[in-house]
Amino acid sequence: MERTLIKELGKHVGKTVSISGWVNIRRDQGKMVFFDFRDRSGLVQGVVLPASAAMEVAKDVRNEYVVRVEGIVNKRPEKNVQEGKMNGDIELEITAMTVLAVAEPLPFDMSAEGFNLDLTTELDHRALVLRHPRLRAIFKVQAVIIDSFREFMKQNDFFEFQAPSITPTTAEGGAEVFQVNYFDKKAFLTQSPQLYKQIVMTAFERVFSVNKVFRAEPSATTRHLTEIVSLDAEFAFIDSWKDVRDMSEETVRYVLKQLATKCDAEIKLLDAELPTMIEKTPTMSLTEAQEKIFAVKGRDARGEKDMNPEDERDICEIIKQETGSDFVYIYGYPTRQKPFYVYPNPEHPEFNEGMDLICRGVEWLSGGRRVSDYAQLMEHVKTWGMDPEKISMFLEAFKYGVPPEGGFAFGAERMTMQILGLKNVRQACMFPRDLNRIDTLLSGATE
Repeated sequence: MERTLIKELGKHVGKTVSISGWVNIRRDQGKMVFFDFRDRSGLVQGVVLPASAAMEVAKDVRNEYVVRVEGIVNKRPEKNVQEGKMNGDIELEITAMTVLAVAEPLPFDMSAEGFNLDLTTELDHRALVLRHPRLRAIFKVQAVIIDSFREFMKQNDFFEFQAPSITPTTAEGGAEVFQVNYFDKKAFLTQSPQLYKQIVMTAFERVFSVNKVFRAEPSATTRHLTEIVSLDAEFAFIDSWKDVRDMSEETVRYVLKQLATKCDAEIKLLDAELPTMIEKTPTMSLTEAQEKIFAVKGRDARGEKDMNPEDERDICEIIKQETGSDFVYIYGYPTRQKPFYVYPNPEHPEFNEGMDLICRGVEWLSGGRRVSDYAQLMEHVKTWGMDPEKISMFLEAFKYGVPPEGGFAFGAERMTMQILGLKNVRQACMFPRDLNRIDTLLSGATE
């Protein structure tokens, strides 16, 4: 008999069907055995009646066994209907059961009510806990974030490419990079596809990539990871950095709309609330933000070269109270605090035309206008003390005519964390890499 997905069972009331999946929960009630089965599409309750030929097999089946089940799809009695629940109005009367794989006793309670693991235990058992509906909901949301970014880019005529993960130099400079032995040469894991997306932009005009990037930051905070998914976009023929802001804002708006449509059940399961994006996201300079924090909070961060986590939380709280927006753009950072390719403000060259989008106290996005003039780029390379030979491919593209351009990049894990109100970005990464962990804790790993 052909397999039927669980979410399709409601179309087969009164008919005999075959499903395949896992035993989510087993419950014994008198001489009957109840099971909740799950597959990729959802859950359904099944019952083995005392006289059923399936009872001989069912008596030994436990949670996480993989089974093939045949049964009759019945309507539940009205008093047993569970409103708002998938298949809450039907039940599978099991007539045959085949065990496809047995499962050892679980090391902890995987039921929705009993699943309350600390993060270390959860990560140590990632291979198992990914089956839990809460974790599957988190990564369904993340998949829709990434898919929605890709959809919006393609709808706006952006060309997708894949940037390399091994590079001869770094896009952003600094020491927080992973050096790798590349045959008999020195190379690095990429911090960002930035230089490559700018090169590709000179050929295709509008480009984007979904890339793994690596940051060797010695940080063990709740919002830092060593390996992240970066959603990058770059496009030409802009008039100012505000064009980049506006494109990134519409990207976020599209992602939130898709989440509301496609992930309503997951967001409810996780007791989350999508952030509010008003008609026009508030925008202010770094200096203005620091002045506002001082005026409202009485805390003096004026003159600092960047925003620290407390500044980000404060400005979001202030903006939320003033406008209702969970988002705020901050622009105009000191030019030398940003990479060499960020465009300086022509009227105030000590500040650049870079920007960050902050949501609920955490940075989601960085971007802005880039330097497109070759002579100006070479001047920056010299000022930043860079070796032009190490970025010769990048510089060659800009030597032969590049229009005004800019771009932005999101961190998929941070977006997921903030949207779902998770307390730690590791909860938003399927297999997190950080200062202390590569699947297992490094302190306990063996060679």
